[in-house]
Amino acid sequence: MALLKVSFVSETLHRAVPLVVILPTDKIYKANQPKRPVDKPYKTLYLLHGVLGNEEDWLTGTRIQRWAEANDLAAVMPAGENSFYVDNAFTGRAYSRFIAQELVEFTRKSFPLSPKKEDTFIGGLSMGGYGALYNGLKYHDTFGAIVALSAALMVDESLADLPEQAEWFGATKAFWQGVFGPDLKAAGQSECNLKVLINNLLAQKVALPAIYLAIGDDDKLLAANVDFHEFLDQKQVAHVFKVAPGSHGWDFWDRHLKRALDWLPLEQASAGINSGNVN
Repeated sequence: MALLKVSFVSETLHRAVPLVVILPTDKIYKANQPKRPVDKPYKTLYLLHGVLGNEEDWLTGTRIQRWAEANDLAAVMPAGENSFYVDNAFTGRAYSRFIAQELVEFTRKSFPLSPKKEDTFIGGLSMGGYGALYNGLKYHDTFGAIVALSAALMVDESLADLPEQAEWFGATKAFWQGVFGPDLKAAGQSECNLKVLINNLLAQKVALPAIYLAIGDDDKLLAANVDFHEFLDQKQVAHVFKVAPGSHGWDFWDRHLKRALDWLPLEQASAGINSGNVN
């Protein structure tokens, strides 16, 4: 297992961007164990953090390192600030193009990752769950599957009605204008509204990526996720939707990341020998 902390200068964002990369490589095998072909590329999961988070959130909050190794899966975890992983023409921050184009190109060039759509997945939690859905759908030729845990699905026309003051900054009009620009009504009517995006893709007869949604039964985002699930059902968009005990936190995300990995088309890998497995 290789754990790499990387910083590279992004042409899209015009600055250095940090990311964490997990590669299930450099194993020590027993004499009777079959070895992984050295030239076989890795399936890859791009994982997006939530609001107030950073590139290390998934590493510290879940057991992704152990599960990536067990499933012969590379994991790429970039820093996304509080961007919701969209492009903002007003500020020039192009996080969607960074995540779905430049980051994919950079990591495929730098590491032995599969270039195939069916081997490339995107996932996230909360803000990152929205970002995974938005970018996975928008860049449907790149990503074969989407995992959205406790997705922050509040991008609609109601954004224009947000207050100037709220209990926390993320519920204010100023925060969302920082994400989408000054015209929040237009943002809610654009393809940043996932329902608008999906309707447009279906009208173009696009084959959508596989979708996995999970939300806690004590999560304030439950109603929005149920509404999105019902919309997908109405549009006959195939997806998995799970409501399970839990709230908006790492205990839920850790459990359901494992279930999402079980759902993805991954391969079980030989454990090899490591500090916890020397028998």
